[in-house]
Amino acid sequence: MASSILINSISPCSKYLRCNRNYCFSASAALKGAISFPVKCSSSSNLSCERSCRFGIVRASCAEEVVVDDHEIDDVERKVLRVGIICGGPSAERGISLNSARSVLDNIQGDDLHVSCYYIDSNLHAFAISTAQVYSNTPADFDFKLESLAQGFRSLSDFTEHLASSVDIVFPVIHGRFGEDGGIQELLERSNIPFVGTGSIQCQKAFDKYDASLELDRQGFVTVPNFLIQGNETDESGLSKWFEQNLLDIKSGKVVVKPTRAGSSIGVSVAYGVSDSLTKANRVISEGIDDKVLIEIFLEGGSEFTAIVLDVGSGFNCQPVVLLPTEVELQSHGTVDVSEKDAIFNYRRKYLPTRQVAYHTPPRFSMDVISKIREGASLLFQRLGLRDFARIDGWVLPPSTKASTSAGNKFGRTDSGTVIFTDINLISGMEQTSFLFQQASKVGFSHSNILRTIIQHACLRFPDLLSHNIISCPSRKRSKSSPVTEDFIKQHKKVYVIFGGDTSERQVSLMSGTNVWLNLRASDDLEVTPCLLAPAMSYTDVSDSATQKVDEKLKTVWTLPYSLLLRHTTEEVLDACLEAIEPNQAALTSHLRNQVMDDLTRGLRNHRWFNGFDISDELPKKFSLEQWVKLAKESQATVFIAVHGGIGEDGTLQSLLETEGVPYTGPGAMASKTCMDKVATSLALQHLTDFGVLTINKDVKKKEDLLKMSISDHWLDLKSKLHCDTLCVKPARDGCSTGVARLCCEGDLAFYVNALQDCLPRIPPNSLSKAHGMIEMPNPPPELLIFEPFVETDEIVVASKSRNENAHNLLWKGDSRWVEVTVGVVGKRGAMRSLTPSVTVKESGGILSLEEKFQGGTGINLTPPPPSIMSSAALERCKKRIELIANTLQLEGFSRIDAFVHADTGEVLIIEVNTVPGMTPSTVLIHQALSEQPPLYPQQFFRTLLDLASERSM
Repeated sequence: MASSILINSISPCSKYLRCNRNYCFSASAALKGAISFPVKCSSSSNLSCERSCRFGIVRASCAEEVVVDDHEIDDVERKVLRVGIICGGPSAERGISLNSARSVLDNIQGDDLHVSCYYIDSNLHAFAISTAQVYSNTPADFDFKLESLAQGFRSLSDFTEHLASSVDIVFPVIHGRFGEDGGIQELLERSNIPFVGTGSIQCQKAFDKYDASLELDRQGFVTVPNFLIQGNETDESGLSKWFEQNLLDIKSGKVVVKPTRAGSSIGVSVAYGVSDSLTKANRVISEGIDDKVLIEIFLEGGSEFTAIVLDVGSGFNCQPVVLLPTEVELQSHGTVDVSEKDAIFNYRRKYLPTRQVAYHTPPRFSMDVISKIREGASLLFQRLGLRDFARIDGWVLPPSTKASTSAGNKFGRTDSGTVIFTDINLISGMEQTSFLFQQASKVGFSHSNILRTIIQHACLRFPDLLSHNIISCPSRKRSKSSPVTEDFIKQHKKVYVIFGGDTSERQVSLMSGTNVWLNLRASDDLEVTPCLLAPAMSYTDVSDSATQKVDEKLKTVWTLPYSLLLRHTTEEVLDACLEAIEPNQAALTSHLRNQVMDDLTRGLRNHRWFNGFDISDELPKKFSLEQWVKLAKESQATVFIAVHGGIGEDGTLQSLLETEGVPYTGPGAMASKTCMDKVATSLALQHLTDFGVLTINKDVKKKEDLLKMSISDHWLDLKSKLHCDTLCVKPARDGCSTGVARLCCEGDLAFYVNALQDCLPRIPPNSLSKAHGMIEMPNPPPELLIFEPFVETDEIVVASKSRNENAHNLLWKGDSRWVEVTVGVVGKRGAMRSLTPSVTVKESGGILSLEEKFQGGTGINLTPPPPSIMSSAALERCKKRIELIANTLQLEGFSRIDAFVHADTGEVLIIEVNTVPGMTPSTVLIHQALSEQPPLYPQQFFRTLLDLASERSM
């Protein structure tokens, strides 16, 4: 094979040298020596016939498929496989779809596989997008400028014609409507384009929750009693009768309202009684989420689960194997508002890591229940005609519940409870810590291995694709059984990625650490170990700082095996560590793991492309922080710090590492300490006013003083000192995303102080006078709070064709001329360089929410700032001032600076400096690195930061 090229360096518009109905030459494939010449078809019918000729399939109808044993293909003929990832779509889950596409892209790329990326917008317009766009935080980042940045297609027919000649197989990762309802599948089938996953007809039946429920009932499974509401047909009397039949009070009976065709989490809510049910059902319809709504009995006392099913059979010989299921446990901590008492596993809980939900893999169910889940999910997969992989959700009900006792002889009954299957997900979420990867890693699959296995299995249905040179596990890293030689040690550099801690940002820290670990482990010369700085089991006030410093050394650090890291929260990771070393639980998990691996092996050993399992069953190891630092020194490791806030940013961890001479990422101890204290940061920069660097006036108050004095006195005092009517409050020595709120009146301050006093985990949306999203609160509450004037900026509206047919740009009045930006700085001390700033666009309330900062699929970042907002000259002046700030504060490695920038002068009004910025998959730093020339992709970017750490001067 010819040496590979960087596929990311080829833009969508230049990738294809010549393309028509009969021939297509891919520039990147040509350079790899992997051109696949189509056979010119004499038929004038359509592209489907041409596709048949390309695959050499002899058939009477283009709808038929021929199955070939992959053992029959000669290794000499194997070629590079061209995979087209399609994401986006019209559903509200298109942001999550982008996250899934990014994860698939990260984990399947290799010399044997060429990836092209495609996006379908909310109006079903298709585009070929660059891989850089896949790393955007949300489709809204680029929706409004697709026509100038991407290769658009005039119609879906043109799109499929392009696919037929440009890719070998499509991997659809569109969640919800058009992705899982058979829409994209039917489109691909019409043009005879191979794709991963279930066919269109089967998707249609399985995706519609009402139709799937009827089918499950016909197949003899226990189902949840439900009632269907369609369009404007409001059948109040029928619903009342249904309530009575199911012994539910028509005024207060508890039910779940869910769209039938909107995925597994959009528009789902709890309702009470007939009237409330109809109101919430009509809301789903009026908001355009779906025109069919299901009312289901609320499964009181049940436990929710989800299970990944993997087909390991040959061709159309379906052989589904269910991996280790996951139990979904909804949790509440501290004071709970009324709406949370009837919590369900909704969109926010599924995709934002907070302690509102915990996952248990394997589940805490009895063996007979786990066996019944695996058996039932396998049967469903077969009977519904699913293909390659799927995720099936359901509930386990105690034997005493009504649904259990009325189940009769239907499938699902066990002595320990009743298993009910409720949702079939044809395209499971594929974010880094999704159920797919959690469950796969438990039975020996890395991210890359499971995805490549799924793709290769799909190829079995198409004879021509069996000649492509893709292996399931391409990693050249040492396996567990390989000896550790002196040569191996010399060639492989140790890296410890540490994350977690006690701050309110510890869950985001887990996301950052996981992303860094996954990206760095792609380098064959690195041995990367993920390390959890364990969260405290309880919080105590420590007033003696000297005592606190001693205690820091006694904190616990766990070095983690692969499968224990892929969890929702740091608390889950810690629990998984404790379970892994508990003999009885470890024995049970090992037994279940071996059982599933045996089932997988029976099918996968028949495919010579399968290269084996690549995740070993290792135990976590526990150290004190002091011991761990010494271990890093002995291992000659470099530490990549991903601990947000607390000892990760206040200089403590940096000091411990410096004492032992261990290199680490990010600024030194003194710079970290200064930047962690927002007041100290302002003082260090206040002499730069003449250079266009401004600071915001601040007033610091103790929490105990806020609780003692009257709120009215505090409010008047703050307004007088800060000379403003609207304030911003934030913790003085915490991260940048929790406890930050806009206060417009005395009542807002009173509510915020009460939230601190009551230790609320979060302030619900719109609790304050100005509309806002959910505000996550620090836990424990901060002792010091900063109040400063709230800086007013003009609203930026992203205008898309869905809102205005003639609008393709940004709407910005620009009256104040100030915009909020965030910008990364990278380099050595004294020579820090500014990356391209990003304009941050808030959804509501003037304060960026935790989701908008860190959750992929939400929030909007405009990188670089559009010329309509900031001229190139002002942008350059801004970057110079950002570099001045970074070098004045003696930053090194990398950091992120948040500020307001004047759109005309480039003057910078500093907000704060984050020495351990968010490094999640959709972080703004990734966008900015991709804006560099040449672009720095995530693996290169994190490797650059690691190399800077190795070269740092102590």
